[in-house]
Amino acid sequence: MFVSRLVWLLLFLLWGGEMQPAARAQAASTEAPFRLRNTRHPRARVPVQLQRNLLIVKCLLNGAGPYNFLLDTGVSTTLITSPALADSLHLRHGERFRIVGAGGADSGLLAYQADSVRLTLGGVEAAHLSPLVLEADALNLSGYVGMPIHGILGSELFRSFVVALRPEESFMVLHDPATFQAPRGRQWSSLPISLEKGKAYFQAPVQLSDSLTLPLKLVLDTGASHALSLETDSDPRLALPPRRLAAELGQGLTGTVRGYLGRVGALHLGRYRLRSVLTSYPDGADVHRRADVPRNGNVGYELLKRFSLVIDYPHQRLLLRPNAHLSEPFEHDMCGLDLLAFSPDYRRYLVLSVAPGSPAHQAGVELDEELLSINLLPASAFTLTQLSRMLRSEDGRAVYLVLRRPNGDLHTVTLRLKRQI
Repeated sequence: MFVSRLVWLLLFLLWGGEMQPAARAQAASTEAPFRLRNTRHPRARVPVQLQRNLLIVKCLLNGAGPYNFLLDTGVSTTLITSPALADSLHLRHGERFRIVGAGGADSGLLAYQADSVRLTLGGVEAAHLSPLVLEADALNLSGYVGMPIHGILGSELFRSFVVALRPEESFMVLHDPATFQAPRGRQWSSLPISLEKGKAYFQAPVQLSDSLTLPLKLVLDTGASHALSLETDSDPRLALPPRRLAAELGQGLTGTVRGYLGRVGALHLGRYRLRSVLTSYPDGADVHRRADVPRNGNVGYELLKRFSLVIDYPHQRLLLRPNAHLSEPFEHDMCGLDLLAFSPDYRRYLVLSVAPGSPAHQAGVELDEELLSINLLPASAFTLTQLSRMLRSEDGRAVYLVLRRPNGDLHTVTLRLKRQI
């Protein structure tokens, strides 16, 4: 199902994580660790991939690589999610700490802080980065994204540069803050942001009903693949919408995160108004109670990708200009399948979950089946991103699947996509 699993996989860093003092001090640092490698040029251009609404860049670690890292403003400290990679680079095991999930539940996951890691990204470099290293790859980001993912590049990069994102053109530009000049033009809009505990926050009017519009404090989160997430326990006026769909929003370190999907009437970003925005509503007050900074929710890349963005931490502003995606509707998965990529090339796909009452459920698709073909074409011909788009492409579209059950039996199903929310 097309929901933001990644943001819930990262609950321990965004909302529920507990760190030892050294790690907390690093996350709160305002130092800019990255520098331009060629100081005669005030900017560096870096290629970016967009997969499943997530930004991916290639990095070198201590001269080795390249390795794939997610670009995530919602994480305050760079993270290496592959312990095997860290061991191959002989990174020093520094202070260890235990990861605690949302609600205070013990995830059983340990991490350590490495030091003096040289991370190179195109024309920029951090000579002495201190990333956090997970001692087990509990997140399995590679299976979710459908390609090898080795870590997450957090706010250290955004503190160091003015970051201009143009993913529709497959690159970003990192500007020296001292020489950066803001783009001009009638289409550009500017929003002030505040930097708190290594993350960026902004206020946006959100129309919750015909008679209620609230200014909400939201995290700017390029590492969340959804459009908007709101926490009803953050404000007594925030309530679940009358029309909503019970859904598994993702998988946290301590179990499945459940909640609802609905829509808000509109969200305003500067002068731009986005209508009928698909919105996640996670269950439980624990998420809000354990937040280190009070806020009402976050905005993810399903919404942000509709703009060319300039994320300007040094001058505490967000500049945006609409692109060709602005008028695209916000759509949810219309099939009810959540797929996980596996195999060395991540071109085989297992059914991770089936939403009750969905077209896939009614057609008899079951957990742990392997998807072999779709519409008479081998599933391996598609990336996980392409499959996700196909399964939310058009209300009423017929889809023909061939699947293999865990016992080896093959079966076929024909289902019709259905807009559920």
